[in-house]
Amino acid sequence: MRGVILYGPPAAGKDTLTAALGGVRAEYRPVVKVKVGSGNDRGYRMATARELAELRRDGRIVQQHSRYGNTYAVDRVEVEGVWAAGGIPVLHTGRLADLRTLRGGLAAPFLSVLLWCDRDTTARRSAGRGDADTGWRLSVWDETAAELARSGPGDFDLAIRTDRTAPGHAARLIDRAVSARAGDPAAVAALVEEITRSG
Repeated sequence: MRGVILYGPPAAGKDTLTAALGGVRAEYRPVVKVKVGSGNDRGYRMATARELAELRRDGRIVQQHSRYGNTYAVDRVEVEGVWAAGGIPVLHTGRLADLRTLRGGLAAPFLSVLLWCDRDTTARRSAGRGDADTGWRLSVWDETAAELARSGPGDFDLAIRTDRTAPGHAARLIDRAVSARAGDPAAVAALVEEITRSG
């Protein structure tokens, strides 16, 4: 595997796991997304709508979506820059369609990891980090849980409950799967079934 995609609802731990992966191996590096809009700019490359249109025209946009009133995009050059520096790119997404677009649009195999936490954990983590839109994020959690019923056996390689697994341990599980170029489809199927059954 030459990269990692972390998928999950808001506050599932994508940022936390990315930092923990960097602690396991320095080669893991987050891919900076392009963002058009307002609000938090930490970890993003802010751009105008015109700049984003130019990137799209040049064939650089691998995946793009809108959420929280902003537009987010993955620039192929950012991913290739991590590879060029000898790194392992780590991408984040919260929508199944975007996960599939990323996996189909990148030039190398990526380990796809389903990160999950229960709804109460999302509420607690969101409030704890000072989100002003926790209610909206909970509605996104509901959407994510519903769309998992439409996921297929090839969508995820690994599944981790971040409300039951310490970040360091979760990062080591991901790193082992990257090194082995294999996941745990049985565990993925069990977690997806648990989520859809409880929903």
